[in-house]
Amino acid sequence: MGHEGAVALGGEARGFRGRITGIAAGPGSGLPPDELERRLIELGIVEGAQVEILHEGLFGRDPIALRVDSAVVALRRQEASSILVRPE
Repeated sequence: MGHEGAVALGGEARGFRGRITGIAAGPGSGLPPDELERRLIELGIVEGAQVEILHEGLFGRDPIALRVDSAVVALRRQEASSILVRPE
């Protein structure tokens, strides 16, 4: 799956829906890129999964609650910025 038309999930608002095209963990995530990628994959954040932003925190819109296929997970926006998604 290519990244054409993909956006960083961390920049999107509540109600956003899309399909994950990949993970692009960078040095600004607070964790080493390999560690962040491993943690995201363990949460089910994998290429091809459907994702929806369900909730945003009150202060700074952080953290966010995501539905990833049938699971619900919470992430900081900084971590979610490493997730590339194609809007649906």
